[in-house]
Amino acid sequence: MDNLTYDQAIKRVEEIVRELEQTEALSVADYKQKAKQASELLNFCRAQLVDMERELATDSERE
Repeated sequence: MDNLTYDQAIKRVEEIVRELEQTEALSVADYKQKAKQASELLNFCRAQLVDMERELATDSERE
């Protein structure tokens, strides 16, 4: 996830959700793998948002 952007991560999460919704016969292992990947991507996105909030707070304190 080193070169991944926030937008790319959100797009992939949306793709995973669609895959989970459209697949009727998904094995437990596949479901677990996709759920884990989505969770990791969401954690990445949350971290990106927290970093942005910190940067904005720091910038506003300097003004």
